[in-house]
Amino acid sequence: MISQAPAKAPIIHVVDDDPSFRKAISRLLTTSGYSLLAYQSAAEFLVKPLAEGPGCLLLDVHMPGLTGMELQAHLSASGSSLPIVFLTGQGDISISVQAIKAGADDFLTKPVSRKDLLASIERALSRHEKQRQDSARIEKLQALLKSLTPREHEVFIRMVTGKLNKQIAHELGTSERTVKAHRHAVMEKLKVRSLAAAVALAGRLGILS
Repeated sequence: MISQAPAKAPIIHVVDDDPSFRKAISRLLTTSGYSLLAYQSAAEFLVKPLAEGPGCLLLDVHMPGLTGMELQAHLSASGSSLPIVFLTGQGDISISVQAIKAGADDFLTKPVSRKDLLASIERALSRHEKQRQDSARIEKLQALLKSLTPREHEVFIRMVTGKLNKQIAHELGTSERTVKAHRHAVMEKLKVRSLAAAVALAGRLGILS
């Protein structure tokens, strides 16, 4: 039997200006099986390159210098997909609503139970992994679509909107036999076996909208 390397533990990035909290949360998370990196400020977090692999940002709201909300906005503007869970002792409803609307996965208030904290982190990691897998699938489909010639692409667009070979041939000024050949090439290149599958692919790529 070939043994597999153990999966790399997700990295939890803790950004909080309270050293006693960082120490306590570090102990809790490492004993729960996570890798952990702690930062005393948002500025310190930003100057260190993010490690590759799954992870989550556990972020305080009120900190000297760059606040948690400002860090969230900065990461969003830079295109970061790192999930964020806010954990603060000075939160209120308006701030929590603002954070969630801006894309945070959760907003927790200190003190938080170990169960609730770990459950929140797991939800954030699971959502991020699903998002990553979805993005990878879309990129693969886009690569298949780019493999089509310009004429094959024209045929593809028309066939997934329900047009018959005769209609496509008329619109493109060619013969039905040629359209059939293009359709066959399209199906081969896109790795689909039916028109329904081709339509579904077009839907996932946003072509039908």
